[in-house]
Amino acid sequence: MSSIKQVAALLQTIGQESRLQILLAIGEGETCVCHLEAMLGLRQATLSQHLMALREAGLLEARRQGRFIHYRLNDPRLLAILRQAADVQGVPLPELSPSPDCNCPNCSKEKGPGNNSSRCEVRS
Repeated sequence: MSSIKQVAALLQTIGQESRLQILLAIGEGETCVCHLEAMLGLRQATLSQHLMALREAGLLEARRQGRFIHYRLNDPRLLAILRQAADVQGVPLPELSPSPDCNCPNCSKEKGPGNNSSRCEVRS
């Protein structure tokens, strides 16, 4: 595949609004699927399709921890590309913060003790 086709394929993959939101939500860290679902308000099936496309494009890595699947960017430079694209357009990128609706272990830690509820399920 030519270099132009490779860049075009990358831009096509990340060009959907939901995929951009997913990439921004993951950011420089690692995020579980249930967290993405709560944060972005996407149905689990829709989210899974977008995550699969991003994984197949080599943009995401997945890690399973018990019942939870966590995603991170393969290359954090992708965030710089997204920031530069927003800058070219003269628009700010949204600040995506944790959702109070997510009860995964990572979010429960952030909310403090006493939040033992865990509605997260295995997702891919």
